[in-house]
Order: sequence, then structure tokens, then C-alpha cells
Amino acid sequence: MVSRVIPVDDFDLVIFGGTGDLARRKILPGLFRRFRSGQMPADSRIIGAARSELDTSGYRAMIREAIVEFGGDEKSDTDTLDQFLNALEYVAIDAKGEGGWSELKSLIRDKVIKAFYFSVAPSLFGDLAERLHAHEIADADSRIVVEKPFGRDLASAQALNATLAEHFDERQIYRIDHYLGKETVQNLMAVRFGNVLFEPLWNSHYVDHIQITVAETVGVGGRGGYYDKSGAMRDMVQNHLMQLLCLIAMEPPSVFGANEVRDEKLKVIRALQPVEAHHIVRGQYDASDDAASYRADVENPRSFTESFVAMKCHVSNWRWSDTPFYLRTGKKMKARTSEIAVVFKDLGHKMFEGDSARHRNILAIRLQPNEGMDLQVTIKEPGPGGMRLIDVPLDMTFADALGDDAEDATDAYERLIMDVIRGNQTLFMRGDEVEAAWAWTDPIIEGWEARNDVPKLYDAGSAGPDDAMMLMHRDGRRWRDIKG
Repeated sequence: MVSRVIPVDDFDLVIFGGTGDLARRKILPGLFRRFRSGQMPADSRIIGAARSELDTSGYRAMIREAIVEFGGDEKSDTDTLDQFLNALEYVAIDAKGEGGWSELKSLIRDKVIKAFYFSVAPSLFGDLAERLHAHEIADADSRIVVEKPFGRDLASAQALNATLAEHFDERQIYRIDHYLGKETVQNLMAVRFGNVLFEPLWNSHYVDHIQITVAETVGVGGRGGYYDKSGAMRDMVQNHLMQLLCLIAMEPPSVFGANEVRDEKLKVIRALQPVEAHHIVRGQYDASDDAASYRADVENPRSFTESFVAMKCHVSNWRWSDTPFYLRTGKKMKARTSEIAVVFKDLGHKMFEGDSARHRNILAIRLQPNEGMDLQVTIKEPGPGGMRLIDVPLDMTFADALGDDAEDATDAYERLIMDVIRGNQTLFMRGDEVEAAWAWTDPIIEGWEARNDVPKLYDAGSAGPDDAMMLMHRDGRRWRDIKG
């Protein structure tokens, strides 16, 4: 299998926050991969903009070190790396003042695609948007990329959207969620809507329940100050898990277009029922022999912020009536994994004599690690002596199925940035979608704050609090094991 690389048009990409962690770890190493593959034209330019008093040669040296540290095997291609670095420029800029803006304007070309990546705190979005227009750097065809968090509640999300809308049309705004750029997430849509095998079964008549798990082995790390004001609900559920739920639950769009896909996702969010208090479990990782507790990591001994959330949700529509969706995410878990599991119902009649075990078909979609899918099917156990049934997976691990091409698979950030240049918003969130997600999330957070709920402690390296297990057991179900 050979992957096709389709070059994009020439562009100027300005990365505000161009010396930051995200730019060095993900954005620029990813763009180097696209340059090396031939997808990024040689005449395109990348302009780093930040407060640091660097010149272009100093910036190129910084990014060379970043690509060597965070890049893959392609970093050994020094000739191509030198060519890529020659496409970089740097401007020291004052987001709230006038310093550097005239210099930036002088670097922007007229007859190319212009994109501006706001890899900065949301508090600077308005200042950057205002100055891009005041200095006539951005025009009606320019695109801006904004990173999460898209607010911390409905009111702040509405204010942020209003600020951006003062200077840019919705068609110009790309709200990036890197989960939507993962190969498996896009394959989820292909599997659902491209195969007659699944779509007829994708409803409450055949699906018993759906599990979405995003587990991390790391703690809050250096994000303690931010995380303790956000927690797992704001940091993960409201965006990442919500987007995965939408792609699983949405109706088939009339065409695979940006607004058509996002219209269907919005319908799912608006159909989510309020979550009852006894269908929510919050947790906080405790200290272990070799690791500190959550409260120690965030330096707040009285913190009630959750590092783990599990909940049972329902989508109120014809397709998913009475089919529960179980969401689970947490830090300091037993393994790093992101998985969607579609658990189909039992057979109505067991015809094989002596077979008392429960056999179910399960479609498991792995986002990380080892991206791929497997479908659990029931077969006869090999050997003589009767009809004994066992469950086995039909496995499609991308690394196995695609061979060498799997190693060249595009990273989420690479794919999404190329979509920005193409002007394709399909995998980006629309403003009304963000606001609808917060409108569902806010009452959940307000509810546990009003009840003064205290998160349940759980051991680092476990699957979360015992109460999360009971959330499923009460329904006669169980969580899938968290495996790396």
C-alpha cells in the first residue's frame, strides 16, 4: 500500500508562541515531516513570533534542536532539514503593544495562503486578532488556528467566540482538537459510513452500550496550576471525549463536508440528557511509594479538583434510545490508552448445547497506542470434542496492516495544519458546537460544586476509584480492562 501525498498551495504560516513547548514538540517537527514528504511546498514560509529577543538565525538553531529532540527517524536527513530551516523566519513581537508588527507585515506575501496559529493563552486571542487587522496583515481569506481551552464555561466560551468574531468570520476560524486528527478517529467515520456491514447495526436495537476511555499514566506534571483550576471534566470530557462521542453517535451527513459533519455532531450534543448525580464518579490519585499525590503535585492540600471522571450518559434520539454511553478518563492510570468500544447485544437464543458463557461482538477502536481496530467475534474452539465457543479478535493494527506506510502515517497536528492550508474545516470545531458542549457540561460541574462532592481517592497505577467499577456493575456490565 502506498500513501498518496498531495501538495498544498504555497503559504505563509505565522506561529504566535513560536518558541513555546507546543511549537517545538509538535507543530514544527510535524511541519518538517510534511516538508520532507513533499506536501509542504519549498516556497512556503513559517514565521515564528514570540516575546523572546531572538533573531532568525537563533530561532533556526532552536528549532533544529527541537526537531533533533522530538522528531522521528527523518531528523537524520540533515540536507532536507537545512532546506526546511531556511524556510523559517522569526519576529520578536509584543502581543499587547506595537513592537514587531511592522516587521511581521513586511514578511507576509500577498499572493499566498495566509494562516496564523495562536499557540498562546486564550487571553491573548483578542489582542492578536485586533492587531492583525489594525496592521492590515490579515485579510478576508486569512485563517486563524486557536488552541484549547475554548473557555472554561459557557459564558467565557461565548465571550471568546464574540472576540474572534469581531475580526474573523466563522469560516476563517479553526478551533483545533488534535484528537480529531488521529488516523483512527477518521477511520471511525470510514468504517461507519463506508461499510454496509456496520451502519444497519449502529443503533439501540443491536448495540448494548458504548465505552469511551482515555487513560494516562502521567500525573499533572508541570501543568499543576492550570489543571487544578480545570480538572478532568473541563480538560478532557468537555472536548476530547465529547468529540469522540459525537463521531460515534452522529447521523450520517448528507455529504462529507465541513458544515454537514458539524451539523450532525451539534445535534448529538444538543440531544445529550442531563447527567444524574449518581451516574457520575470523580476521583483523585493518591500518593504511592514512588510518586506524589495529586494534591502534592498541584501544591494544594485542600484541592477538590478531579483527576478522574467516569459517567453514564444518554443521547435522547431514535437511534440511541436506552443505549448508555460510559465515559472514563483519568491520570496516573495503569496504562496509557485511548479506546472506543462498541459492545453489541447478546444473541436472543443460545443454540449450542452446554455453552453457558456470554459471547458478545465488540468493535474496539484504539486511538493510542498501536492505532487500529479489532472486532471480537465468536468461533468454535479448535480441536475435537464438541462445539466449544471462544471469542477471538479480527485485528487490524495499522502497523501490521500498512507495513512501512504505518511508520509514515501523518501525526494529528500535521494533518490538521495541512487541512487549515487547504481550507477544510471538517475536523475542526465550530463556535456553536463549543458553546453547546459547555451548555451541557456547566450544570454537571455546578451540581457537584453545590453538593460539595469530594473526589474519591484511587491508587496510582490502578483503573480508578472502586465507585467507577460500581457505576457499571449496577447495570450488569463491566469496564473493559485498561491495556497499553
